[in-house]
Amino acid sequence: MPRRRTSSSSSSTGSTTGTTAPTTTPRNRTPQPVRVRRRSFGDFVKAFLAFVALAVLLVGVPGALATQIGWPLPNGVPSLDWLQQEITVQTFLNILTVVVWLAWAQFTACVLVEMKAALSGVGVPGRVPGAGPSQLLARQLVAALLLVGATAASFTPGLSQLGQSGYDANQKPTVAAAQQTPGFFAQQQEQAADTASALAEQASHAASHADAGGSTAKQGDTKYYRIQPPEGRHHDSLWEIAERHLGDGRRYKEIFDLNKDRIQPDGSKLSEASLIRPGWIMEMPGDARGGELVEMPDEAPNVSPDVQQQIADYAQSGDHAQGGGGSGAQGGGHEHAGGGATQVSVPEQQRPAPDSGHQQATSVDAESGSSFGLPEALLTAPLLAAGLLGALGRRRRQALWQSAFGAVGGRRGMEPPTPSGDAQDVQDALLVGADPEGVRLLDRSLRGLAASLAEESRALPVVYAAWLSNGDLHLQLAQPAGKPPAPWQQGQDQTFWMLARTDAERYEDVDTAAPYPGLVSLGTMDDSRLLLNLEAVPGIVSLSGREADRAAVFASVAAELATNGWSDRMTITLVGFGEDLTPLAPNRIRHLEDIEALVETMEAETRQRRGALGAAGHDSVLTGRTGPAQHTRWAPHLVLLAAQPSPEDAVKLAELASDASRLGIGYLVGTETGDLPGAAWEMEITGQGKLLAPLLGLELDAQLLPVAQQRAVVELFVEADPEGESDRPANTPPFLVDISEQGRPAVYARLVGPYEIIGLDTPDGDRSALLHEALALLLLHREGVHPRVLSSALWPRGVTDDVRGALLDRLRDWLGADPDGTPRLGRDSTGRLTLAKSVVSDLDVLRSLYHEATQGKGVGSRAVRGRLLTDALVLVRGPLLADRPEGRYRWLTHEIVDAQLPLLVADTGLALCEFHMEKNRAEKAIEALNAALRTAPADERLWHELLRATHATGDTSRLTALATDLIGRSGARGLPPRTEALLDELLPTWRDAIAAVG
Repeated sequence: MPRRRTSSSSSSTGSTTGTTAPTTTPRNRTPQPVRVRRRSFGDFVKAFLAFVALAVLLVGVPGALATQIGWPLPNGVPSLDWLQQEITVQTFLNILTVVVWLAWAQFTACVLVEMKAALSGVGVPGRVPGAGPSQLLARQLVAALLLVGATAASFTPGLSQLGQSGYDANQKPTVAAAQQTPGFFAQQQEQAADTASALAEQASHAASHADAGGSTAKQGDTKYYRIQPPEGRHHDSLWEIAERHLGDGRRYKEIFDLNKDRIQPDGSKLSEASLIRPGWIMEMPGDARGGELVEMPDEAPNVSPDVQQQIADYAQSGDHAQGGGGSGAQGGGHEHAGGGATQVSVPEQQRPAPDSGHQQATSVDAESGSSFGLPEALLTAPLLAAGLLGALGRRRRQALWQSAFGAVGGRRGMEPPTPSGDAQDVQDALLVGADPEGVRLLDRSLRGLAASLAEESRALPVVYAAWLSNGDLHLQLAQPAGKPPAPWQQGQDQTFWMLARTDAERYEDVDTAAPYPGLVSLGTMDDSRLLLNLEAVPGIVSLSGREADRAAVFASVAAELATNGWSDRMTITLVGFGEDLTPLAPNRIRHLEDIEALVETMEAETRQRRGALGAAGHDSVLTGRTGPAQHTRWAPHLVLLAAQPSPEDAVKLAELASDASRLGIGYLVGTETGDLPGAAWEMEITGQGKLLAPLLGLELDAQLLPVAQQRAVVELFVEADPEGESDRPANTPPFLVDISEQGRPAVYARLVGPYEIIGLDTPDGDRSALLHEALALLLLHREGVHPRVLSSALWPRGVTDDVRGALLDRLRDWLGADPDGTPRLGRDSTGRLTLAKSVVSDLDVLRSLYHEATQGKGVGSRAVRGRLLTDALVLVRGPLLADRPEGRYRWLTHEIVDAQLPLLVADTGLALCEFHMEKNRAEKAIEALNAALRTAPADERLWHELLRATHATGDTSRLTALATDLIGRSGARGLPPRTEALLDELLPTWRDAIAAVG
């Protein structure tokens, strides 16, 4: 179904719309340093000494006190006589013993607190009262002890460094795991309720401003707000300013609109709502109240003359920015707490007030009002985009798997080429525009209908077209076909069958042939999408119009037929265009040079299909698809002829097409005049993108694939072709980490296994999952992510601009800035979102270690190679984002990282195995292979090397046990041929041995 991109019901818990904005939020801070290094012998010595010291202090001290001195306190209630007794040496010893017991108890509490914090990963805990040096000692001992027990040997916050600097509560690294969220549909309902509440509040706010005459300036003097330096790590933000002084954080847009692009005292300009600097001056709406309000200029004793002059100069610079800014819109927001600032009032100046009822996009996403470089043709073609995106993903996976059996290390295909220019824009448009859920529902609905009719021994009805309207599917039949099977219902008349979306969602996959593979999108009319069944039209479908416009329609039809998800097999013959479209689906698309070759080919196929139907006893291909016959024989053949045929050829094509609908053959023919013999349906494409069919009563917004986007789409597929350019060098990973001792990222995310983040505060609970998911997407795409791609991934059913802007603001605030003030979430020259180099994931480190071992320093140094490969394999803790909540991260279905990661881990294990086998260390090689198999259990190469390494141990019984395990894993399919051949070589009697074992 067409995707709804602006529905207000698609808001998110990540939005600030709702009841009350938070008043306290996470603070930016500098995380503990993170270093890449291996454990040394010294680390183990430190750990042993720390263990001995802890044992002596925790067990030895109380044991010695109990056995040597005993109970130091009186056995009864002290009396006055006891206080008047002579003070002896024993009295001093008892007092000293009590002090030692108290010190021991305090130190034990410190050890428990530090141990719990280190094991749970919550960073440095709060201070134990009065335990300064004692807690510091406990932290150092615990850190030294646990240093050798960390699971990520090469890239974990250095526990050995804890305690080397002073205790700073502002430097507590926090591990934030992705949190569970409600189910998808429940979440959408909650979002809709929150959005409706926010809209009602906004409408009330706008109405109150309208009642006041539409001008906030009448409520008081124009105010000016000067941003002061932050206190500690608390930074001010427009959201908080609006919340404190306007009563609603969502009104921050009014402040932004009043001050956008105006020259600040330091010469810079406010260009993004999230970027404000100390010393800047913000003009405030006239109804601003609260804070330290100071009259200016005479009654301002707390404001220096220099600041008074800056404000006066700034007030005179605002005439260019009076055009009415929007406020009261949903979303947006900054979540730093605190921040010193002074609010200053000057006599009212006559200026138009902001229109608080006008809703605009936030500054961080102002470009979202347009397609921002993304081709609109693909953004408005959800089924076509989903087909292309799915086919492209399959092609890239095929390239990865095909190259997996090449040379280990530096092989072609490990890192797919990163698209750029038009190809990158097209890929982003596919990600934004694709509606894979709509494709899935369409496919299941049609196959479910076929299965239901087959159970009732009924033939498939002839379907001319399908309409997708608000998620419901309407089939337009050639003639009445009786009552439809449940849950299908009768439509507007007997020639329409209808299936509601809620019923379609209950369908499951069924093993039956695709009944209507010739359906293809032509365009939309009144929010309904038309799919024409080309193979069912009783004759030729003609298309007239300018050549370029016709070519765009033909390319769209060909691309969707070649990649759609509701067909099994088909042949698409292109004549007069599309020679370069073949890479989209080489098994489906074929290109003929001219009409003469087409006529000759189709005459032969028409005869063959007529004979096959007669021999099978079917009256049409529809009967064959639902019956017991081999349905693969009845795949459609669709002919797309863009060239104008001659009158003689037109007559021949009309004769062939007269019986085509029964045979599963369809013809779409272009014509310059609009007059084509034998045309059953006549359509025209206009220069304005309208597809007209007057006799059918259709006027559609045509689905097009212009030549520029066509070339870019083909470029994506050619670059992913596993057969092309076999001699090209291996691609370098898109982001390489500094793995030296100086490599210390500020933020470290662990994606390979359970999701954890080190170096950031845990966000607000309601928004944590959304922010974690957004960060994961950015980490997996270091080349940059288009803002619309990010929002489409998080909200597949659509999102409003203000909610998207609020998310980006919140994400930027959460990530914070580097010590030099550079935000860790930035934009590249194309406007795509990028992460700073100080934000790193374990997948980045894994790729960098493997790259350096196989193509960098490890090539010339065996010791370096072994160390790098060992460190890389230790990072692997499981599958990617192993604990991701259900209903989220659905965008991963479009990614190939799920195929890349197992291959990368397998390559690392194989390379480390080879490293050990060079020195005949079979046990070490087996250990490396078993570690890789935990993440890549289906990689046949790992099993082959495991067999060879086990054979190298000389233990025949161990090799037999491994072969038995392999047979058990293979199931009914049996061992792969190459595995059997390898066993025949290594253990010729393996069949008898396994049979004997039983």
